[in-house]
Amino acid sequence: MANQIQELTLEEVMGDRFGRYSKYIIQERALPDVRDGLKPVQRRILFAMNQDGNTYDKGFRKSAKSVGNVMGNYHPHGDSSIYEAMVRLSQDWKLRAPLIQMHGNNGSMDGDPPAAMRYTEARLSKISKEMLADIDKETVDM
Repeated sequence: MANQIQELTLEEVMGDRFGRYSKYIIQERALPDVRDGLKPVQRRILFAMNQDGNTYDKGFRKSAKSVGNVMGNYHPHGDSSIYEAMVRLSQDWKLRAPLIQMHGNNGSMDGDPPAAMRYTEARLSKISKEMLADIDKETVDM
């Protein structure tokens, strides 16, 4: 047991541990793409809602339906991460121009959580149409 104790300086330990942690974060976390500024889940939400015809000129649809569509077709992860990203895209205090319009409680600046997805409705905002206008030109990989 005494052979396994290593004498290391704090600088060595912190440098090594932080290096491993930062490498993990960079590899495992989704970062926004420089071409459109969106994370993969955000891009998939917008794409799925556009494909589904859930646009600003039509009525609102249940958020749970949009989340299920994204999860089933494009983003095989948990529904909570998809809904959280969808809510963030609707919050005008987080985005200068929200890409999703939402009816119902979408949280607050004070940190209050949004209502469950079964209680809210959403659709793409008008500005999303401009962002998705050239989606078929494949500027960003889907």
